[in-house]
Amino acid sequence: MSRPLQLRAATPEDLDWIHQLRHRVYAQELGQHAPTPDSRLRDGLDGDNVYLVAARGDDRAGFVSITPPWAGRYGLDKYLTRDELPLLADPDVFEVRILTVEPRARTTAAAPLLMYAALRWIAARGGRRIVAMGRSDLLDMYVATGLRAVGRTVRSGAQTFEVLTGDVRELTRAARTRHHRLLERLRDAADWRLDTPFDARPDGCEHGGDSFTAIGTDFRTLHRRQQIVAADVLDAWFPPAPGVRAALTEDPGWIARTSPPAAAEGLVAQIAESRGLAAEALAVGAGSSDLIFRAFGQWLTPSSRVLLMDPGYGEYAHVTEQVIGCRADRFRLRREDGWRIDTDRLTAAVGSGRYDLVVIVNPNNPTGVHLPAADLRRAIAATPGRTRWWIDEAYLGYVDPAESLAPLAATNPRVVVCSSLSKMYALSGARAAYLVAAPDIAARLRRWTPPWPVGLPAQLAAVAALREPAYYTDHWLRTHALRSRLAAELAELGEGVSVQDGVANFLNVTLPHGGPSAARLVAECRRHGVYLRDLSPLSTAYEGRTVRISVRDTEENARIVAACQAALDVLLPLVPAPVPAFATGTVH
Repeated sequence: MSRPLQLRAATPEDLDWIHQLRHRVYAQELGQHAPTPDSRLRDGLDGDNVYLVAARGDDRAGFVSITPPWAGRYGLDKYLTRDELPLLADPDVFEVRILTVEPRARTTAAAPLLMYAALRWIAARGGRRIVAMGRSDLLDMYVATGLRAVGRTVRSGAQTFEVLTGDVRELTRAARTRHHRLLERLRDAADWRLDTPFDARPDGCEHGGDSFTAIGTDFRTLHRRQQIVAADVLDAWFPPAPGVRAALTEDPGWIARTSPPAAAEGLVAQIAESRGLAAEALAVGAGSSDLIFRAFGQWLTPSSRVLLMDPGYGEYAHVTEQVIGCRADRFRLRREDGWRIDTDRLTAAVGSGRYDLVVIVNPNNPTGVHLPAADLRRAIAATPGRTRWWIDEAYLGYVDPAESLAPLAATNPRVVVCSSLSKMYALSGARAAYLVAAPDIAARLRRWTPPWPVGLPAQLAAVAALREPAYYTDHWLRTHALRSRLAAELAELGEGVSVQDGVANFLNVTLPHGGPSAARLVAECRRHGVYLRDLSPLSTAYEGRTVRISVRDTEENARIVAACQAALDVLLPLVPAPVPAFATGTVH
């Protein structure tokens, strides 16, 4: 019985075979490059490329090369300037190069599986677009896969190539359609050893982490919650206030069978009282996602243009791009700026008036960085009146409720504030949130709100929570202490590991260049019952190396640190040596 086709990242032991296969195909077979004395064709980007290999045991079938944007250069740079090919300046673009298969394997599944694997690897690192060179005589074949020519032709040796590009999500969808039967068979038959799942998520957006899957989504094994640390979601580490627990346990039978106030009148009144706002400026929902879907669905169309922060909360890209289908541009936050929003740069980006909506999560998730309200107010005031600003304040309580822009939103039709009660008040299971807008805007949204938007348990819990501010203020302060201690302990994990602290109930850990991927760390920690969030799919800015960790109590934080240390003890010795770059006998 033949061995299954294996997909894996290349090891240093694969490189000589890669160089020999390149020479046989691109020098001897196609005449694209001159033969070399040692019959090996090396790549000037070998030190930056990632190679994926298809093999059956020791019998290698083919490989594909991927150049990530953080390499700072592409193979195409040899042929075209960035002015001639401006898409190379996009930080979401990965170059897919020299997909090469042994002659004996060209009628097998190796080539389509390598291309599919490249798309999955790129998507798992936040890539949204690829660029490639395809032989001009095979252009129809490339177009059939979903790629399109950009109108640039280059020549290399005896071959002429078209520059091609395509959307990663669309190409993945096309691959699954074109090779549906093959991929369905290979999902179970292939030996998939990449650090990204074989299947893409159906909606392209990860909601709620994976820790509940370990508990059991059929609710038959809820006892498992005691065995895992759910640090992949941003639920509070502390229980709801005593008044909340009393409200939910006083008569649970009555709560379960009784219809709540249809418009959540009591909850609206309590929010208005606690926040010093007019009830007419409020709309409530079953969590912030409910309000995002409802409001954006009313305000935006496929012709709308939206500006999102990058990195930023993935729900906004999902709703705008995948649900509504409008154009969503990214405002890039920079690691070297400490992930802070540069308001001068933001004002310049929004100043043209081309955006219908700007989305700011403040403090930002996943960076944990807060933009002072005064700076945000100035940015809003300096931009055109046609642009609406959506300010998500889900984690603002960890900073200072006085920093809220809710009072501005209640009177300014250009500003809307969304505030979740789930995370700050330990009510993630109840789902409650509110939106603040000018009264006419809030009224229009309420008209499109069905009756009973928030269930009775959630209404009772939220009202009780808002009536115990001292309890929550104390626990928010304790969260800061827990986070600081966790950050200090994680900083001792090893050389090259960096911790990015923030202001909310989470922090980020970035692994060293050349070390294991964030996905590998997440997978290894799960073996210890600890669940972390891999941030790689959110943004190429993380380079596949950053995880987000939510703050838990002292005991669970200790388990997080121990699991990370144990995982790195296993993973770091497995990291292959850096691939050397070669200056002569190269292929581009």
